[in-house]
Amino acid sequence: MGTIVVEGKPYNIAVAGGSGKVHEHGEDHDHAGHSHGDAKVYAGYFEDAQVKDRPLSDYAGDWQSVYPFLQDGTLDPVWSHKAEKGSMSAEEYRAEYEVGYKTDVDRITIEGDVVSFYKDGKPTKASYAYDGKETLTYKKGNRGVRFIFKKTEGDAAAPQFIQFSDHGIAPKKADHYHLYWGNDRAALLEEVTNWPTYYPSSMNAKQIVSEMKAH
Repeated sequence: MGTIVVEGKPYNIAVAGGSGKVHEHGEDHDHAGHSHGDAKVYAGYFEDAQVKDRPLSDYAGDWQSVYPFLQDGTLDPVWSHKAEKGSMSAEEYRAEYEVGYKTDVDRITIEGDVVSFYKDGKPTKASYAYDGKETLTYKKGNRGVRFIFKKTEGDAAAPQFIQFSDHGIAPKKADHYHLYWGNDRAALLEEVTNWPTYYPSSMNAKQIVSEMKAH
C-alpha cells in the first residue's frame, strides 16, 4: 500500500488539538472509549500491517454536522480547553476549526450501501461501493488512513467519491468521523484543511462538547 505525503496539519486536529503537541501524549493517554493500545493509533502512529479494509457499515447511522455548534458558540468551551494544553489561543483554535468544520451538509444518513446528504432538510442520495484505502503521511510524521467509497448509482448531484477518516485503521464502528467528498479521488486526498465532522444525531450539544474535550 502506497503512502501519500500531504502538506498541512494532520486531519486529527479535528478532535485531537491544533498544533500537533497534543499528540505527544498519545501513548499514555486513555481517550474516552479508547484503550491505551488505540491511543497511539488514534494519534496517527501505526504499522502498515495494522491497516485493514473497512465496510461502509462501520459508518452506518444518522449523523449531524458539528459546524452549527461552532457557529452558535456551543463549542467555545472546547477551544478554551485546547488553548490550555496547546500552542494557540482559543480564538485561533476557533478560527482553524471554522475552516475545518465548514459545510452546508448538516446531516448524513448511511443505511446499507445508501448514503444520503441533507442540505436544508433535502436529501441527495446515492449507493456506494468500497474503493480501497489510502494512507496519508503528514508533515509532523504521523499518519492517517482514508477509507474510500465510490458511487455506483444514484442522484447526479451526489459526489462520485466519499472518503472517511475517523482515526481508526481497521474494522470498528465509528463514534464520529471526518468526511471528504467530491468527484476527484486523488484531489480529495490532498484536502487537509476542510474536514466536515459528524457525530451521531442522537447526541446533544453537551454530550458532543464533553466527547471533544475528552480527546
